[in-house]
Amino acid sequence: MLLHVIARGKIARSPEAELVARYEKRIAWPLRLTELPESGGRVPDPLTPCRRVLLDERGEQLESAALAAQLERWRDGGVREARFVLGAADGHPAHERAEADLLLAFGRATWPHLLARAMLMEQLFRATSILAGHPYHRAG
Repeated sequence: MLLHVIARGKIARSPEAELVARYEKRIAWPLRLTELPESGGRVPDPLTPCRRVLLDERGEQLESAALAAQLERWRDGGVREARFVLGAADGHPAHERAEADLLLAFGRATWPHLLARAMLMEQLFRATSILAGHPYHRAG
């Protein structure tokens, strides 16, 4: 299953960009990163079937193992692409939130966009590591 991260805004050269690149190299699953301008820009057409996850502060706060289990269910159920969408500064429009398969939050705090992108990449690496039986994730 393809993991596709779609983000508004350019990450450019930054410490967060280094973290994103580090996790991008470590994720063993097929991965695609798409950057769009802050406003406008065309979102690539999804593969069929596809699940859409919006990062949203009002979303579910999943433990890493629960995110891994969700990815596993989708993968084993024949889903070809899981899209993780980071919105612009004002978040996602209501109609997009309503149409999403999952709203995902990294706590109730509002995180800087670039940090949220790095946190998402780490969680995707962690989730795929859990599914591979890799010792990176140490459940307590």
